[in-house]
Amino acid sequence: MRRSRLVTLALSLTAALGATIVTAVPAQAAATDRYVALGDSYASGVGAGSYTSESGSCKRSTNAYPALYAANIKPASYKSVACSGATTTSVINSQLSALTSTTTLVSVQVGGNDVGFANIMTTCVLYGTSQCVASVDAAMVKARNDLPRLLDNVYNGIKTRSPSARVVVVGYPVFYQLNTPCVGLTDTARAKINEGINLVDDIIRSRATSHGFRFADVRSAFVGHQLCSYGTKWLHALNVLDIGVSYHPTAAGQSGGNYPVFRSVAG
Repeated sequence: MRRSRLVTLALSLTAALGATIVTAVPAQAAATDRYVALGDSYASGVGAGSYTSESGSCKRSTNAYPALYAANIKPASYKSVACSGATTTSVINSQLSALTSTTTLVSVQVGGNDVGFANIMTTCVLYGTSQCVASVDAAMVKARNDLPRLLDNVYNGIKTRSPSARVVVVGYPVFYQLNTPCVGLTDTARAKINEGINLVDDIIRSRATSHGFRFADVRSAFVGHQLCSYGTKWLHALNVLDIGVSYHPTAAGQSGGNYPVFRSVAG
């Protein structure tokens, strides 16, 4: 009898603790959020398919990490104005107006187009290693000289419009796993591209944290799923039939890479 009562008591405590844990999950608080997503094609979900008709050429996907967060957490309101091709300037001119003083959660992913990600990859694919390296080097100079100021303009705009919001700045995945057999670009070109992406991510992280924002670093999440890796690829390789999706996360990359990192950081 005594053992039976002890078992019953243990189960009751376990159930009570379980209930306490469930109510303590950050997602419960996030259900009251008013969430706005800003950014470029990596935030809109280019490459992940299932684009919403209202988004047109911006190509906002229901498989993108902001949409996945909204579907799973169910905040009080959600709006994505992320758009393919967006730069820091176009975010300021066309996207910040979606923010209000009542916005409580903002995600923003931008900066890659300001340093010419697309042009770099075109050069690397078409013109060989030496021009690829030179193109990345030039972009890295631009990143060091200009990107901090351009990001500050965006982040200041967010803080002005939504001063009480939690702001999560999302970085970019590194494209290639190195030192594996891989067709296409040379090892030197791939390593240089990775170097450039890492620099951009480090600058974004530095500027985000200086504004008191949270940084969602997705780089480690993509390890093992990069181009030239042995695992399932979470990034599109060059696609000559649909050039726009090239070097963007797949639906699996959004759900398996970007979303878990964003959710963890956003709360």
